[in-house]
Amino acid sequence: MLEVVQPAAVEAAALASEEEAHQRDDVLETLRRELEAARYAAQRAQRQYDAADPENRLVAGELECRWNRALQQVREIETRIEQHSEVAGAHPTATLEEFVGLARQLETVWNDPKTDVRLKKRIIRTLIREVIAEVDSSLGEVILVIHWKGGVHTERRVPRRRRGQNNNHTPKEVVEAVAILTRTCSDDLIAGMLNRNGLKTGRGNRWTRERVTALRSHHRISCYNPQHREVEGWMNLTQAAAFLNVSPRTLRLAVDHGDIVAEHPLPDGPWIFHRQALETAEARVLVQRIHQGRRHPAIPSEQQSRLHFSST
Repeated sequence: MLEVVQPAAVEAAALASEEEAHQRDDVLETLRRELEAARYAAQRAQRQYDAADPENRLVAGELECRWNRALQQVREIETRIEQHSEVAGAHPTATLEEFVGLARQLETVWNDPKTDVRLKKRIIRTLIREVIAEVDSSLGEVILVIHWKGGVHTERRVPRRRRGQNNNHTPKEVVEAVAILTRTCSDDLIAGMLNRNGLKTGRGNRWTRERVTALRSHHRISCYNPQHREVEGWMNLTQAAAFLNVSPRTLRLAVDHGDIVAEHPLPDGPWIFHRQALETAEARVLVQRIHQGRRHPAIPSEQQSRLHFSST
């Protein structure tokens, strides 16, 4: 829900509000033109009725019915204009600054631990019209279509809960990330990384050292040990770069190009290398090429250029 009130979404909402205001103005202008045409038709029907011979009751009656229908059309359009004006007055166009202010207040209220759950439910009902759920048995997912009050639809897919499955379990991706991070990080550091990436426990709580320890114990994941890391050959980005005698940036580029294998379990987290990946033939060729490039730069320095021109 908070994603729809982020800065980009707020700007889009402000633009949508302006577009809606323009549409209301266009509708109002159209109604006014229809009213003008209806009044002209009513006046014309009145003149025809006044010019008719009163003794010819059949003609006079028909002209009177036409006049009444024209007047009824005028009253209906006037009522529509009044209703449209009332709606426009009750929902004035909000500015971008007002949208941003509301978004900040909403996020503050939502994340405040003192906020009553009933208030959060009222906020949800204010923003969301309905949620439609459909089960996709072939993929084992539940498809949720969120209908927002503004008319936009959002689709979300969540894993389908199986019979006997605990709904408060920690996601499998988090468990796998913790198993990888324990090779180079302590439980304190892992808890901070999980929180920094916006990940929660199965019960929706923030991570602490105690909760990471409990997760490891439950899934039988070994704890971090500096001696074991040294023996097994696990390194972070800085240590791996020092092992190869290259800069961390150069090593990152090598990983991006697929020359060296590394693990990156969290988007905002460390890169983890194994010594074997740094001792492959490809890695040795890469390091040799980098070191040769340092001794023979492709672009000569200013001093080398002056020496070259002076010799010629």
